[in-house]
Amino acid sequence: MSKDLILELYTRPTCSDCQEAKKFLASKGISYIDKDVSKDESLELEMKQISGTRIVPSFAFYKKGLFGNKKIVKNIIGFEINKQEIKQLLNVN
Repeated sequence: MSKDLILELYTRPTCSDCQEAKKFLASKGISYIDKDVSKDESLELEMKQISGTRIVPSFAFYKKGLFGNKKIVKNIIGFEINKQEIKQLLNVN
């Protein structure tokens, strides 16, 4: 993954696609911020603002900005159906 990108992954523990996404990221050594929306209602609201939906997993790719700010670059909903695009953004095979 590009050094200037930050990945935040919105998940639920009951979501099999979320668990597969986490396994994939771990197998590739990709660091990310795990945001379990089932534990914190504010995270679900945050995810809904970014993606427009409550569907997980939601991959939010941010670019590091000046003064520690971050700007959304890409939001992808779903893992298996979007695996190739996620791989491209992460620069992994």
